[in-house]
Amino acid sequence: MDVMLKYVNGHVEVFDNRGRFLFSADTETEARNELEEHFSEYRSNQ
Repeated sequence: MDVMLKYVNGHVEVFDNRGRFLFSADTETEARNELEEHFSEYRSNQ
């Protein structure tokens, strides 16, 4: 899944490839870790 990270008022917002808001994080690293965790869970459930 393609995502877009957008910096807004000191935090990072994550959107999917259709521009839908997914979640926010304090830092880019936190956002990327959250994405990796989500996709790891998704792959393990397949």
